[in-house]
Formats: sequence, C-alpha cells, structure tokens
Amino acid sequence: MRYAKGHKDGTRQHIVEVAAKKFREEGVAAAGIAGLMAEAGLTNGAFYNHFESKEHLVQEAMAHALGKREAALREAGPGAGEGFIRSYLSPGHRDGPGQGCFTAALAAEIARHPAPTREAFQGAVRRTLGHIGAELPEELSAEERERRAAAIYGLMIGTLQLARAVTDRELSDNILAGGLESALELAGKG
Repeated sequence: MRYAKGHKDGTRQHIVEVAAKKFREEGVAAAGIAGLMAEAGLTNGAFYNHFESKEHLVQEAMAHALGKREAALREAGPGAGEGFIRSYLSPGHRDGPGQGCFTAALAAEIARHPAPTREAFQGAVRRTLGHIGAELPEELSAEERERRAAAIYGLMIGTLQLARAVTDRELSDNILAGGLESALELAGKG
C-alpha cells in the first residue's frame, strides 16, 4: 500500500507528540515503547522505522515540548514575564502535567541520560533563562539578570514539582501561592 507524500513525517510527528505527553505524565523510564506506540495507534514494530532508539525519541520529544514553550514565550513578547510566572505556577499547570513543562516533569530523570540528551536540554534551559532574564529590571547587570533568572526558574520548577507531589490539595495550593509570590518578587513584579 502506498501512502501519500508526507505520511511518514506526519506519523513520526504524531509519535513525538504522544511521547512528549506520556513522558511528562509517566516519566521516561515508565513509558515503554510498546505503550507509546499503542497510544499512537501504531504497532510496536513500526517504532524503528522512525527512531534509532528510545533515547533518540526522548531527544525528539524533549525538543518538541521545549520548542513549543520557547515559541510561546517568543510570541508573548516583551512584558509577558509576569503572565508566564502566573500561568506556570497555576493549579491548571499543576493538574495537567501531560501538557505542562517538560523541565518540571523530567529534569531529575534527564540528569541520568547520556550527555547528548543533557546538552540538548541545557540549550533549552539557557534559552528559557534568556527569556526570563529579558523581563527583569534593566538596572541589573547581565550577570545579575542571569543569576536571578536561574533562581526564578529553579523556584518555579521546584514549586511545581512539590505542589504536584503532595496529596493534600490545600497544602498544594499553598505551595503554589508561596512560590508564585516569591517568583514575582524576585522578578520585580511583586
């Protein structure tokens, strides 16, 4: 059976999107190839028509998820820093890890992956820090902006992880509120 031109690329993109969501929901180690392919509506055997290995898929899914976030930050433009922080540290983001931040969902796990995966992740982190730093007060030096952007991003990631980890909804909401207040203060928006 012949497929239309672009079918293979479309199928590959669909697998990447499914994997990015499943990895954020379940973790990379817990999301097996068979389950990912079944969720994508494909056979397990079709995986190797598109990817060399699961690690290759991890890299593609990570690039996809982080690329979407970067595009959203670029599109939001200058002055969107407070909105980004508020959206990031919201109950909706906490409750939707499959569509949420790849970094908050998987940073600890990515730290155990091979250097090429970690280097690609590092590049995305640097770009995100640049977006956050661009929103900080202009009177700060470049070095101060970089350090403060890292502190804000780290605070946001840790806050979201902790809010997701607890089972008490009131405690989780308080964690989000405290993180939001602190991140906005560090960003000069509080």
